[in-house]
Amino acid sequence: MIQRTPRVLIAGAMMVGMAGLGGCATKDYVNNQVSTVSTRVTDVSAHVADHDTKLAALDQTSREALERAQAAGKLAEGKFLYSEVLTDDSMKFKVSKADLSPEAQARLDAFVDKLKTDNRNVYIEVQGHTDATGSKSANYRLGEERAEAVRRYLNEHGVALNRIATISYGPDAPAQPNTKRAGREANRRVVLIVLA
Repeated sequence: MIQRTPRVLIAGAMMVGMAGLGGCATKDYVNNQVSTVSTRVTDVSAHVADHDTKLAALDQTSREALERAQAAGKLAEGKFLYSEVLTDDSMKFKVSKADLSPEAQARLDAFVDKLKTDNRNVYIEVQGHTDATGSKSANYRLGEERAEAVRRYLNEHGVALNRIATISYGPDAPAQPNTKRAGREANRRVVLIVLA
């Protein structure tokens, strides 16, 4: 029995030692994990701060862009003065053509003279229109060609290019139904909008 007691004591001491070592290992493990998580939290905090800085810069950029757009919108609004619809027989375009007839040129000369007489800084929007025959893409291109022909003519006769804008409506804004020949002829036109 006496010999057994030291063995039991030795076994007990070993068990207590192992439990103590296990506690130390757990403490070291927890410290390592906390250190790793702390490093990650620091990294995430740095990324969040970086993103906040970038968002603030984007917010400022967005505000500046909005202010520029609003200023441009005020300039573009302009005050409508009058429109010149060149749709009579002298201005109607032939099918799939953008050429200005001598009669159309005479009408544009009168328009330019009116602009010079008014002696105002105006902006002109030249709208090109087509009938509904043919594909939409071809009609948009043809409407742009008609508007550009008028724009070039106006520029050649003294109207500054930076005061003329062109747009093609193609077949989308007919003046008359495209079901009859007369309606299709009326839709092949150019409209001049004068803005102050």
